[in-house]
Amino acid sequence: MATSTEENFAKSRQASLIGAVFMMATSAVGPGFITQTATFTSLMGAAFAFGILASIVIDFVVQLNIWRIVTVTGMRAPEVANAALPGSGYLLAVLVIFGGLVFNVGNIAGAGLGVNALVGLDPQWGGLLSGLIAIGIFLSRRAGVAIDRIVMVLGLLMLVLTVFVAFASHPPVGEALRQTVMPDHISFATITTIVGGTVGGYITYAGAHRILDRGAGGVEHVDTVSKAALRGILVTGVMRYVLFLAILGVVASGVVIDTSSQSANPAAQAFQVAAGEFGLRAFGLILWAAGITSIIGAAYTSMTFLSAFRPGIEETVRNRATVVFIAVSLIVFLLLGTPPAALLVFAGGFNGLILPLGLTLFLWVAWRRQDLMAGYRYPRWLLVAGAIVSLMTWYMGFESIGPIFAFLTPSA
Repeated sequence: MATSTEENFAKSRQASLIGAVFMMATSAVGPGFITQTATFTSLMGAAFAFGILASIVIDFVVQLNIWRIVTVTGMRAPEVANAALPGSGYLLAVLVIFGGLVFNVGNIAGAGLGVNALVGLDPQWGGLLSGLIAIGIFLSRRAGVAIDRIVMVLGLLMLVLTVFVAFASHPPVGEALRQTVMPDHISFATITTIVGGTVGGYITYAGAHRILDRGAGGVEHVDTVSKAALRGILVTGVMRYVLFLAILGVVASGVVIDTSSQSANPAAQAFQVAAGEFGLRAFGLILWAAGITSIIGAAYTSMTFLSAFRPGIEETVRNRATVVFIAVSLIVFLLLGTPPAALLVFAGGFNGLILPLGLTLFLWVAWRRQDLMAGYRYPRWLLVAGAIVSLMTWYMGFESIGPIFAFLTPSA
C-alpha cells in the first residue's frame, strides 16, 4: 500500500513538473511571439535570427534563476521581492498584473486572429469565444488538472504543425545560421520586444508559480525543478527557431508581408504562402492554440501575484479572481480600436520593460539573502550570468521605451 501511494505521488509530481514546463513554454510562444516573429522577420530578414538567439540565451539565464530561487525559498515572486526590498513586491505585483492584462488583451486578440484564419470568423467574435472558453476552464471543479493537460496537448500540437510548415517554406538555413551569430544589423527595440514576448512580465514566473501550487517547493526539489526548467527552455527554443525559419523561407522568396494595416495578420500570410490553404488553416489552429494557452497562462500567473496583497489566498478564491481578470481583458479587447497585430507587438515590448526589475530583486536575494534560502549554496556562475543579463535588459529597456510605445501607432 505504501509503495503504491509513493508511486502515485511520484507520478503526480512528475505530471505537475510537465505541466509547469508546458505552462512556461506555451506562455513563451504565444500569439505575441508568433506575430512579433512574423513582423520582425519581414522587416529584418535573416538578421532577426540574432534576436531569436538573444531571446533564448536571456530566457535560459532568467528562467533558471527564477525557478531556482522560487523553489528554494518556497515563496512566490512578490513575497521574494518584498523580502529583498520591503514594498517592492507590491510594485512588482502591480506591474505584472497590469502587464499581464495588456498581454492578455493581446492573447485574446491573437486567439481571435487564429479563429479567423482557421474558419473565417470575425476576429472579435473569435476572441470573445476564446475568452469564454478560458473562463469555463477556470470555473470547472478540476481546473488545476485541466490546465496542465490542455497546455500540454495544445503545446505539442503547435510544435508539430510549425515543423511541417517550416519544411514546406524551404528557408535559407545556412544564411539564418550565419546571421544567428553574425547579424548584418542589430535592433535593441526588436530584441527587447521579443524578449518581453517570451520571458517578460508574467511569463517569467508562469512555470515557477505553477510548481509551487503543485507542491514542489523546497531545497530538496531544486535539481528536479532545474532539469524541468531546462526542458522547458529547450522546447521553447526549438519552437522559436522553427517558427522563425518557417516565416524566413517566405520572406526570402520575395513575398512582401503586410505588417501595419488595420487587417494585418503577418504570420497568417506567411503560412498561407508556404503551404497554401492547409498552411493558412494550420496557422489558424497554431495561433488559436497559442492564444488560448497564453490566456490561461497570463490570467493564472497574474492572479498568483495577489498573494502580495492577500497572503495565503485560497486557490478557489484565486480562480474566481482569474475569471474576473479574463472578463476584464475581454471587455478591453472588444472596446479597443488598436489593430490586433500592433497590440501583440506592443504587449511584448511593455512586458520586456518589466523584466529587469523582477530579475534584479531576485538576484539580490540569491546574492545577499542566504537566510531566505535555507542555507542553499547558490551557483556562482548562475549569479554572474544573471547579473550580466540584468544589466543588458536594463540597458535595452532604456533604449527601447520610445520605439516600443510607437508600435501602438502603426501606419495606415
